[in-house]
Amino acid sequence: MIDSYGREINYLRVSVTKRCNLSCTYCGAQSEKENNELTAEETEKIVRAFALCGINKVRLTGGEPLVRRDICDIAERISRIDGIRKLALTTNGIRLKEYAGSLKKAGVTAVNISLDTTDRERFRSITGYDGLHKVYEGIDECERVGLSPIRINAVLIRGQNDGDAESLISIARDRKIDVRFIELMPFSNEGDNAKLVIKSDEILEKFPFLKPAAQKGTPFEKSVARYYEGEGFKGRIGFITPISDKFCSECNRIRLLSDGKVKVCLGSDEVIDLKPYLDDESELEKAVKKAILKKPMEHKFSCGYGASHGLNKIGG
Repeated sequence: MIDSYGREINYLRVSVTKRCNLSCTYCGAQSEKENNELTAEETEKIVRAFALCGINKVRLTGGEPLVRRDICDIAERISRIDGIRKLALTTNGIRLKEYAGSLKKAGVTAVNISLDTTDRERFRSITGYDGLHKVYEGIDECERVGLSPIRINAVLIRGQNDGDAESLISIARDRKIDVRFIELMPFSNEGDNAKLVIKSDEILEKFPFLKPAAQKGTPFEKSVARYYEGEGFKGRIGFITPISDKFCSECNRIRLLSDGKVKVCLGSDEVIDLKPYLDDESELEKAVKKAILKKPMEHKFSCGYGASHGLNKIGG
């Protein structure tokens, strides 16, 4: 479906929960006692309505999606929907070793893993949990069962883990895994956010051997990341720069929150509740179309919008 600004919206990010088994410093995660998550069946109904409106790619996010005991049921239901051509998942990796094989059988093909450091103590400091080894085990299991592509998403924060860029880049050198650096966004409790952002130019200046990579894939597979490669690298290095270099004109995504509301833009406070339409497929499809047409021209992070929903609730 084409939105009000001529963009083809074909990518739905589905936050299946606000809950998480980590407490990362930049996420804004709080203890979520209220459980008003969509059921697997309700999620399937809504995604089917989005598919009727042109969505063909879905990514399951959280919170941490693997805290849902029925995550594989949700994945399988979505993978069977007519029109859905790709189903991916973003996770912190703590439970990935346990779930990788079942997720693949359920229809998940690609996995993004949030990993901000390769140092055990810094991992514990950032996440509140001594679980770095579990993330590595999860990555190994993804490779073993054939999930592909595997990507690592890293957020560098000045004065906290900015020294980890080199070791994270080395993962892409040694393994067929893309490592992507994502700018810190204004959802955190980190004080003056702007002073903490590590921009792509700063990283590229330190690692001049990284050269722009040819764009891979089709328009269906297009990415907001700018990719670089190094000689002899098995994977690529990517940069996602929503703050310093807006890519809103190319944005093809919309977000479903775990409570049934659609967040029309990551940097907007507007949401549209779809739960009232769950019993009427025709009205649900109309509500989905309305949500897509509400997607704004660009985010308003600089004006303070978007922060009302922490990253734990929207999955990035």
